[in-house]
Amino acid sequence: MDRDDASPSAEKCFLQNAEDGTEKNIIANTGHDPESVAVNEIQTKFKLNLKKLFQWLNGVIINFGNRLLLNDIYTELYITEGDCGDIIKEHEMRQIEAIYRRTGETPIKYNDIFKPLSEEGKPIRTVLTKGVAGIGKTVSVQKFILDWAEGKANQDIHFIFPLPFRKLNLMKDQKLSLMELLHVCFKETEMSNLEKVLFIFDGLDECRFLLNFQTTVRVCDVTKSASVPVLLINLIKGNLLPSALIWITSRPAAAKQIPSECVHRVTEVRGFNDPQKEEYFRKRISDQSLANNIITHLKSLRSLYIMCRIPVFCWISAAVLERMLGEAESEEIPKTLTQMYTNFLIIQINMIREKYSKKQESNEIFLKLGQLAFKQLKKGNLIFYEEELRECGIDEREAAVYSGVCTQIFEEEFGLNQSKVYCFVHLSVQEYLAALYVHLMFMMENRNVLKKSKASKKKNEGNRIEEIITILDVHRWAVDQALGSETGQLDLFLQFLLGLSVKSNQKLLKALVTQTESSSQSTEKTVHFIQDKIKGVLLPIEKYINLFHCLNELGDNSLVEEIQHYLKSGKQSELSSSQWTALVFVLMTSAQELEVFDQQKYTSADTIADVFLLKLMPVIAASRKAVVSCQYIGEKNCSALVSALNSKSSNLTELHLTVEEMSFNELRDNGIKTVSAILENPHSKVKNVRLCSCGVSVEGCATLTSALISNPSHLRDLDLSMNKVGDSGVNCLCDLLENPHCKLETLRLYECGVSDEGCAALTSALRSNPSHLRELDLSNNKVGDSGVKYLSALLENPHCKLETLKLYECDISGEGCAALTSALRSNPSHLRELDLSHDNLGDTGVKYLSTVLENPHCKLETLWLYNCGVSDKGCAALTSALRSNPLHLNLLALSNNNIGDSGVKCFSALLENPLCKLETLRLEDCDVSDKGCAALASALSLNLSNLKYLYLSGKKIGDSGKKLLFAVKDDEHCKLQTLCMGREYLCDEDSRLLGSSCCCL
Repeated sequence: MDRDDASPSAEKCFLQNAEDGTEKNIIANTGHDPESVAVNEIQTKFKLNLKKLFQWLNGVIINFGNRLLLNDIYTELYITEGDCGDIIKEHEMRQIEAIYRRTGETPIKYNDIFKPLSEEGKPIRTVLTKGVAGIGKTVSVQKFILDWAEGKANQDIHFIFPLPFRKLNLMKDQKLSLMELLHVCFKETEMSNLEKVLFIFDGLDECRFLLNFQTTVRVCDVTKSASVPVLLINLIKGNLLPSALIWITSRPAAAKQIPSECVHRVTEVRGFNDPQKEEYFRKRISDQSLANNIITHLKSLRSLYIMCRIPVFCWISAAVLERMLGEAESEEIPKTLTQMYTNFLIIQINMIREKYSKKQESNEIFLKLGQLAFKQLKKGNLIFYEEELRECGIDEREAAVYSGVCTQIFEEEFGLNQSKVYCFVHLSVQEYLAALYVHLMFMMENRNVLKKSKASKKKNEGNRIEEIITILDVHRWAVDQALGSETGQLDLFLQFLLGLSVKSNQKLLKALVTQTESSSQSTEKTVHFIQDKIKGVLLPIEKYINLFHCLNELGDNSLVEEIQHYLKSGKQSELSSSQWTALVFVLMTSAQELEVFDQQKYTSADTIADVFLLKLMPVIAASRKAVVSCQYIGEKNCSALVSALNSKSSNLTELHLTVEEMSFNELRDNGIKTVSAILENPHSKVKNVRLCSCGVSVEGCATLTSALISNPSHLRDLDLSMNKVGDSGVNCLCDLLENPHCKLETLRLYECGVSDEGCAALTSALRSNPSHLRELDLSNNKVGDSGVKYLSALLENPHCKLETLKLYECDISGEGCAALTSALRSNPSHLRELDLSHDNLGDTGVKYLSTVLENPHCKLETLWLYNCGVSDKGCAALTSALRSNPLHLNLLALSNNNIGDSGVKCFSALLENPLCKLETLRLEDCDVSDKGCAALASALSLNLSNLKYLYLSGKKIGDSGKKLLFAVKDDEHCKLQTLCMGREYLCDEDSRLLGSSCCCL
């Protein structure tokens, strides 16, 4: 941007010209000068005019003649941060389905879009707001302006100048200065000096002139004449009025016209979330019982309820369903898009008939409007001017009828110089009318306006050749055109066109237009044609999904029903390749959130890996967690997986790459590259990565580390267990861990060949950045006492927040335990779980640990000491410590130790303390007899213990000991929920008979 060098001269230039008085200036200074009172009066008048203009809902007549105040009907929209780089490959309506599943994003209030996210954030000058057609961009702008005009928000802005592109288009060929432009648009405004203002350019997608940011001449003088495009570009770049705020709204495909360096924030309007949908209908429909019925009906139809994300579709649905459900009409309640829009048009045409009593004009009206819609849809235009209406035979008088009576379909706006701008109220209405035009031309004139028909020919009685066009000819061409569109701009048009040929919609059309013949031609061949497309050549998944929506409009759900049968029977792995596409559609349009995608549920031994993974990629991206076998990571699906998971629509936060049972395939280079490419992308939401037993080597660690260093702030959980990482691999990971932007919370290196050398490297890295890691698992490694001493240096760091440390089977003795204990005594308040099972601690090591447990600042909740050589002496030390600090430890596991009855008696005395919070006690194979059981039963019978889970087994325990404990568990006051004593008794309340098998874990 050229802001820095332009700023002083632009300000000076403007103020000098303000004194000349050549043009009355537009912007007020609220300082304490003598003219401030007059300026305030001007601002008040300006706000009043804007309030009058924007207080009604978008100027549209709602509820058939009764205008609604925006403040009465406005429902908060879901707005989030966005980006400039989206590539649109599907119809905007299909994008709504992707938006529907996005989660974890922080919403932004419409009045806060110019406020930095934090106090340290840089000032925001230019905001670009994206959103699909009808999602609420213009209404957000309208509410922002109204709130300002009413003094409710953003009062630091002195003036707001709304300049929608559809009106600026009318001045694209004129040359004038910025001052002249504002004077033309806001004639009533007279001001004296420059201060903080906001320019709003709504509808960039409606812009009919080129915005050339590369070669446009620089303009910094507000009195210098230039074309409107040049003025806009210099305003956006900051050459003109660098202190002014700029707000641009656009559909996603057009947003890329604005260079990213000119935009300080990108926001995205997501429409209504589910609670907001219901809120809208309850505001829109005064009869709350009727509103509830409408909400219930829409919720029962998944595709329609997803569409309600778009406020305009909510409005259309409300208009139709309020009449149909409210008047208890006998007609079928709309269940498809085509039915909804056909009923909507019936309501509109009835309004015309009531006013003009000209039933015969219906065909002519919709043929003309349809032709306009069809022509402009092919050009990608949403707005039209009088010359474009005249091309379709619509004169000024007819345009007034259509826009005055059919406001819901066709809007008219007066632009600058009293020129008129027209548009359909929403893109979907334009697409419906375009489809209706194609359908009517076939029905009434046997023409295929999609192309010069190559239909079959036959001779009539006069030996004259005439073309015979079938409905299949029209449908085939429409399907092929829609599939050939890279942007998917004909997808919804195709759905409407196919839906209009269904008998139920044919009946509705009779109320709308007079057709020369009824559609006796069956759509069965069209259904088979689409099914063949689905089963045939490989298409992008968004094309497949739209074809299934088309089948739904045609009333065919056979493929979907097949898949649902497989899902209910649990035989998903028997799906054929051609059925996987249907599976994607079923899963993606399901009302249930996609929590876990497990590849093994959908594959069998003869599954073709590349084809399978490619087709199910959208499901993986939409899921929260995905489990995929390493052997499926091939070159094609590597790139597809990266693309899917790096898109903004992906919800995946947890990725598990596994090795299938009895398979020795390892994660190849492609797999590591895949994971790395996902992790280094700033848009990836993947927080947890598990690569257990995938053959990750030192080279793999280096690749992963490199990716994470470039984007270290997202990953929270990394599991590399049972890989050949070694100390060298750990050294690579340390480069990441010491990065101050690294937020890794869990690192699992179970059985990775790590020695004390690796522990030294980990300690060094974590000492420099110790505040984020919460769990470290080094189990089954050659850590030894030396390694524990290194780790102890980390634990005693006051900034260390480690909560879980797992050192299972790490060859640690009492010496290592002493070092660990010393560290925990100096920083005891963070560690919550410690696992030292299968280490050679002995009673000496346990006595060291006891000195930590008795520390009142110790918060340890879980202690695993399986097979650690502990005797009754160690138990005595533990219980003594827990008696002095009984409030935190809730799980103690001492299985496979030589505790004996003496040790159990120590615990029995501890359980009698009502302050003891111990909930789980594991004493399997601890050389306990009936005497120990009796001691426990006696302690538990006092009903003072908080113990819920007791695991106690061993050869010395007989029937008497078991019966004593089960009798205590039978007491209704006893808190014990699970009692497991081996395989001789069930642990539930009703099964305590000898010979039963134990059901506990």
